[in-house]
Amino acid sequence: MPEKSSQQTVALVTGANKGIGFEIARGLGAQGKVVLLGSRDDNRGKRAAAQLIAEGIDARPMELDVTDRFSILSAVAQIDAQFGRLDILVNNAGVSFDAGAKPSAVDLSAVRRVYDVNVFGVIAMTQAMLPLLLKSQRGRIVNVSSGLGSLGWNTDPALSAHFPLLLGYNTSKSALNALTVQFAKELRGTPIKVNAACPGYCATDLNNHSGTRTAQQGSVTPIHLATLPDDGPTGGLFNDAGVVPW
Repeated sequence: MPEKSSQQTVALVTGANKGIGFEIARGLGAQGKVVLLGSRDDNRGKRAAAQLIAEGIDARPMELDVTDRFSILSAVAQIDAQFGRLDILVNNAGVSFDAGAKPSAVDLSAVRRVYDVNVFGVIAMTQAMLPLLLKSQRGRIVNVSSGLGSLGWNTDPALSAHFPLLLGYNTSKSALNALTVQFAKELRGTPIKVNAACPGYCATDLNNHSGTRTAQQGSVTPIHLATLPDDGPTGGLFNDAGVVPW
């Protein structure tokens, strides 16, 4: 039988042991939600959960590799057994392996590795978790994207001059935006809302902490989208200022 705490909102955040994912989990947990910290490294996940627990948050580590079907199905089984449903899925896990390489010279295998996590991992997670999300009265899916995936911004000369050439990462986020629209379209008419969040240029391991925003600042929009009211938007890309162009 699902435990008593299943009466609380249950949120799963992938890549939650550090950076923006950790801050998203912290923010949702501070609101009284049960937060499941998805992490490829179980020890890192346990340490992150312990830190949040010390802050009074109901945080639970969950070993989870979004590129491993068995790992995903194991997570589904655990959530189903413990709670009987999932209220919030934040697809935050992301990688970049092509820094510094021009599109004409980037290693194709590196691009494939990026897509495996940033695109196919999100599809796999969303498909697997959907039955549990459909059991929620207010299911929310948030895909952590990037302004670097915005075709509108990339084709604006004033903005794109400051954008790095990252064939794998940037195009994977464009694809993530597109699949956000596809899932939102399919789920329109259900209580589930699907949106993409642009956290901004945050200082994380992904960019060797060169970002101008903190991970906590980057968590604001994802948390907002994860807790949208029933009349909130679906199928959009947003940052702190509002709608981001596709």
